[in-house]
Amino acid sequence: MVVNASPLACCAPLRAVELSPGDAEALADQFAALADPVRLRLLSLLATADAGSVCACDLVEPVSKSQPTVSHHLKVLTEAGLVTGERRGRNVWYAAVPAALEALREALGPSR
Repeated sequence: MVVNASPLACCAPLRAVELSPGDAEALADQFAALADPVRLRLLSLLATADAGSVCACDLVEPVSKSQPTVSHHLKVLTEAGLVTGERRGRNVWYAAVPAALEALREALGPSR
């Protein structure tokens, strides 16, 4: 005999709201950008910068990479929407995007 009962969830959902396909794709792109240790360090440096933004030239030494390599990694982070760049004269200053960081936190953390 088969009992036709509605399925019951064994656990409460981890998130209050499911990710939309667009949000899932954006987050996947951002996490892919962070899969490189140098980019993860660069984002950490930018997210904790006292002044809010940092000249690309000042990011070379902390990650022990060449200027072209740092610029490439910053471009990847910019394309993923994690950082923004602003040209000031001959230099570009980068800053973390707070809303993007919060979206990553929310995706990783439990629902409130």
